[in-house]
Amino acid sequence: MSHQLVIPDSLDSRLERAARLRGLNNVEQLLEAWQTKEDGPCQRRAVGREMDVLQERLHATYGAMLDSTVLICEDRSRSNEP
Repeated sequence: MSHQLVIPDSLDSRLERAARLRGLNNVEQLLEAWQTKEDGPCQRRAVGREMDVLQERLHATYGAMLDSTVLICEDRSRSNEP
């Protein structure tokens, strides 16, 4: 689907200049680049929320899970013993 947007000439000129400064061919490419940049943080927040939900579900199912760092260090030190 295609839409037409009417913007003032002064804004169009600034957008064209901004596109050229970024090595882009036109305002459409500038808008696509902007949208891609804006989508990143939104997607990361959504993934973060999904991880929180998963962590809550795992905690409800299995209880608190201890940090395994200490156990890993102990295993490594034992494997290095003569």
